[in-house]
Amino acid sequence: MAHQKGRTDEARAAYEELYKNGYVSAAYMLPLSVLLLREGGEENYLRVKEILKKAEKAPDLDPSRRQELLMDYAVAQYKLGELEKAVQLLEASHRKGPCGLTYQSLGFLYIEAGDKEKALSYNQEALDYDDEDPVVLDNLGQTYYRLLDDKETARQYFEKAHEIKDSQIDTLYFLAQYDLEEGKKQDALEKLEQAMEGRFSPLNFASREKVQQLIDELKKA
Repeated sequence: MAHQKGRTDEARAAYEELYKNGYVSAAYMLPLSVLLLREGGEENYLRVKEILKKAEKAPDLDPSRRQELLMDYAVAQYKLGELEKAVQLLEASHRKGPCGLTYQSLGFLYIEAGDKEKALSYNQEALDYDDEDPVVLDNLGQTYYRLLDDKETARQYFEKAHEIKDSQIDTLYFLAQYDLEEGKKQDALEKLEQAMEGRFSPLNFASREKVQQLIDELKKA
């Protein structure tokens, strides 16, 4: 309840007490892992892998929670520099049963890996799975923007993603790039400042530091 209401410090303390006492349950081990992933840092990523390995034996690990476990484990691997292992894990998960979380995460990791063909093919497949998923739309936008150097096509996906979810951090970051190219400095600043109000994820291309740095540069210019 504390976690759901945004009292993350209180939730973290309760989760840690449960873990310290050896209680094995996916119901708290998965959200604890999410908190650690969002906090970041090598130590936290290593702890996530440790916690999730124990969570594999949890009696309440149903198929849905198992997919979440695999995704969180893959994210920890990616942040520890084990991108190839993270991709392989999510590919195995996808083969067992496609779902929105896997499409979102694996689609982004293919982009990070610089694999143009896989990124485009998989993210198009993800769009066929759910053509109103703003993360999938953003992934396609990033595929065209970052890998295929086709900013015109990329913009269409970013704008559609923004229509569906106007607070998405990466989408705001890339749309701000178009504003800057068109000399719309104030519009770009507004988008970047809105992005700073969001909840950053380990799978954001635009980190909090990157967004803040660009804001500072624009305000000095």
